[in-house]
Amino acid sequence: MARRAQGGRALAPSRRLARRLLFLLTLSLSCSYLCYSLLCCCGGPAAPRARCAPARSAAAAKKLLQKSRPCGRPPAEPPGSAAPARRPREPPAPPAGSAPGPGRPGAKRLPQAIVVGVKKGGTRAVLEFIRAHPDVRALGTEPHFFDRNYDRGLEWYRSLMPRTLDSQITVEKTPSYFVTKEAPRRIFNMSRDTKLIVVVRNPVTRAISDYTQTLSKKPDIPTFEGLSFRNRSLGLVDTSWNAIRIGMYAVHLESWLQYFPLSQIHFVSGEKLITDPAGEMGKVQDFLGIKRVITDKHFYFNKTKGFPCLKKTESSSSPRCLGKSKGRTHVQIDPEVIEQLRDFYRPYNIKFYETVGQDFRWE
Repeated sequence: MARRAQGGRALAPSRRLARRLLFLLTLSLSCSYLCYSLLCCCGGPAAPRARCAPARSAAAAKKLLQKSRPCGRPPAEPPGSAAPARRPREPPAPPAGSAPGPGRPGAKRLPQAIVVGVKKGGTRAVLEFIRAHPDVRALGTEPHFFDRNYDRGLEWYRSLMPRTLDSQITVEKTPSYFVTKEAPRRIFNMSRDTKLIVVVRNPVTRAISDYTQTLSKKPDIPTFEGLSFRNRSLGLVDTSWNAIRIGMYAVHLESWLQYFPLSQIHFVSGEKLITDPAGEMGKVQDFLGIKRVITDKHFYFNKTKGFPCLKKTESSSSPRCLGKSKGRTHVQIDPEVIEQLRDFYRPYNIKFYETVGQDFRWE
């Protein structure tokens, strides 16, 4: 019995030591769990690491965990406090020129109709007359997009256009397009439905007008006769001179008919535009599919300039006439030179008449 009592006393310290070790292990696990929970709530490894204060007991650790907020939720606002105002989501910005701005109704659109030619044929008159129509908005300057500025892109081209309503047509004018080889394909790639307007004029008269304009800017250029012929005695016309080349309408038209049907191209007579502006503009309005608003009552003949001008319209408080550069007196040309050029252009004119189905009577 004495031996058993001594053995029991020897085991007592060992049991107490085991209990202490078990308590320390439990405390260590509780502290580790508490630190892990705090790190999760603070956003993981990217967040600053919080130091875990050692809890004195498992109960203290449990109490602290109950006070900690759930992960991923913002702290609750105290009762009666105002909730922070939420910033409204901004709508995506519309494409450039596609939506109206304050006080500027309409949108900037690519042109549905283009006056593509020809230089010194009467294109400025057509543009000024048609832009008086309430259903038409026209760009006043020549953008030269499809011949000189094509690398700037369609959005740049669109940004130049005036704002239009859904019921209005956007029109631009660049006469050099008609003789630019790449222009038909480029316009077709923009829109195969584009309507094309070509103002043509007796090619001999047009060449003289072209030369007269150049002479006013460069007085030292050679004579008209010198530029027109490679060998006048043999009647060899210099087709490399731009003033001559432009008037070969049948040649240039072939490039356009590769991309556009004849029904999408309207030809305006430059001569009739002077003698009967209302008649020619009536046909233009029909071609564009708009009501005939521009009529005889809108025109009067300016004897000084030798051109018709627009009377006051609803959108203009004063008459609208062409600028000083229009209606210049042509330089005097030797009649024999004129006759030689008529002979040169005759086969081109006849082919042009046959192609478009219209006789412009330049012979």
